[in-house]
Amino acid sequence: MTTLMERPRVASPRHEAPPSPPRSRRWPVLVLLAATAALYLWDLSASGWGNSFYAAAAQAGAKSWKALLFGSLDAGNAITVDKPPAAMWVMGLSARIFGVNSWSILAPQALIGVASVYLLYLTVKRWFGQNTALLAGAALALTPVAVLMFRFDNPDALLVLLMTAGAYTTTRAVEKASWRWLALTGVLLGFGFLTKMMQAFLVLPGFALIYLVAAPTGLGKRIRDLLIAGLALIVSAGWYVALVSLWPASSRPYIAGSTNNTLWELALGYNGLGRIFGGSGNGGGGGGGSQNTGFGGATGIGRLFGTAMGTEISWLLPAALIGMVAVLAITFTARRTDRARAAVLMWGGWLLVTGLTFSYMSGTIHPYYTVALAPAIAALVAIGGRVLWLYRSRFWGRAVLAAMVLATAVWGSVLIGRADWLPALRWASLALGVLTALVLLAPTTRRTGFAMVALVAAILSAGASGAAYAASTASVAHNGSIPSSGPSGQGGTGGGTPGNGANRMGGSTSASSSTQGGPGGMGGQTSSSALTALLKASTTKWSAAISGATSAAELELDSGTSVIALGGWNGSDPSPTLAEFQAYVKAGQIHYFIAGGGMGGGGGAGGSSTDSSQIATWVAAHYKSTTVGNTTVYDLTQATTS
Repeated sequence: MTTLMERPRVASPRHEAPPSPPRSRRWPVLVLLAATAALYLWDLSASGWGNSFYAAAAQAGAKSWKALLFGSLDAGNAITVDKPPAAMWVMGLSARIFGVNSWSILAPQALIGVASVYLLYLTVKRWFGQNTALLAGAALALTPVAVLMFRFDNPDALLVLLMTAGAYTTTRAVEKASWRWLALTGVLLGFGFLTKMMQAFLVLPGFALIYLVAAPTGLGKRIRDLLIAGLALIVSAGWYVALVSLWPASSRPYIAGSTNNTLWELALGYNGLGRIFGGSGNGGGGGGGSQNTGFGGATGIGRLFGTAMGTEISWLLPAALIGMVAVLAITFTARRTDRARAAVLMWGGWLLVTGLTFSYMSGTIHPYYTVALAPAIAALVAIGGRVLWLYRSRFWGRAVLAAMVLATAVWGSVLIGRADWLPALRWASLALGVLTALVLLAPTTRRTGFAMVALVAAILSAGASGAAYAASTASVAHNGSIPSSGPSGQGGTGGGTPGNGANRMGGSTSASSSTQGGPGGMGGQTSSSALTALLKASTTKWSAAISGATSAAELELDSGTSVIALGGWNGSDPSPTLAEFQAYVKAGQIHYFIAGGGMGGGGGAGGSSTDSSQIATWVAAHYKSTTVGNTTVYDLTQATTS
């Protein structure tokens, strides 16, 4: 008679890491990766530029090496984007090689997604075998918000790749207590900081915990290795911070989002404490605690399941939480180096720290941020399901596994109903889930074929709803500053490109854009061909200046010229000052001033800065206006007064 907590043979050390599958079994992962690539690359250019803000930075990087280095919004290097430049490096280099077009900017994100799926597969496979790894990889590939962001040009795609790579190197480090692999984790997260700053550090507690608990060496060496990894992280992130700090501010672009033109303040304020607590830094707060779905909805423990974030990430979240708790309970009395528990500590730490931060942060947050949770959820579902399947000979093992399936089916039904989409699928997947959960409760120890049918049915019922929603995400175009997953008009907070009928804060648009991107816009108005031609004919360093980064970015993409974004992303950056702008005009570096424009749409402090207002007033007093299309334009080379 076995005791309740006796673990199966698979939990012993010699069975934890299955040997590499024979060559004939390598085709399943190739099929997974090929299907993922097809899903992420299919009709990719329909989204045009995606997020024109980052697309303009890629265009600038393709023209200027300095713009590429600093992540400038314009090739003239007036101001950067409000993030560090690592993601811009990827897109800018691609644009340099393949030309500035929709495909060269969006395709790298899709390939990053395929690489993320493969790295998750490799990580899970090392300790839990190929079948579990395939399940984890498929779960990540079919997460709706992952399909959205791996077909979009925000920095989140590269961040997910670097964090998933960090999970792989940490897993390798734990196997033989290798400080080298752990140091590589530090390097990867350092570059994660250069991608989206302190968000990359949310996985650190889970990574540190697994090594501190499960590495097969003494406590002193484990602590030493963690310190080495910390040093590697500081060096890999700090070199760029030092470069920006030492570079003369007069010869580099203004660091957007900061109040004092430093990367440190950007990291700690706008992209740091301002995001978490709100109201700190240069516009870092705002929107997070509101009911606005574009900013994640109200804070609280239920935010990840709410209207804004639920359809993005929570399809498998109940199953992941159940699986995590179950594995921790099963391995409670296991030895320190038990790999099932170690893996759950790493992925569970990732999920809990990041999930709770997203749930309670009061500053700016958008639903698509939740793509950072996708690898952890996928891994926990696969690992939890695999461990419980090994205990299927016991009623409690079958009951918990059935609970994972039932919770997923019921919650998927709720999400589809909330989106008012495909009611037939809603009820069919729910019925299959309930039936499968009941079947799983039946003893299956001596009926292998029946057990396998039940397992396949469980996977199908758990994944059908989310997979269909993910596929619908790939079938429509997504663009603007706040994209959302799902079919056109569903999913909460999509951001359509101005000028094609979609609101910046409204639903995702299905309107197709050209390969070179959708129409530009200024404050929601489509830029005219006459204005585009006017800017193209300019030979000055900057063809124009306009308030707001989105307006400037769209003009840059339409005309292929550099445009100064007065006030940066949210209009509150003190760049350029009136004195700086006057110096640019005196030197003949700006040809036109375009009235109107607006904030970037990011929901920061909002409004125009004092400097931008002063510039507009000064221009109106000294230069004559003319109307080009439906836009008021001032020629800064023709002054009316001295």
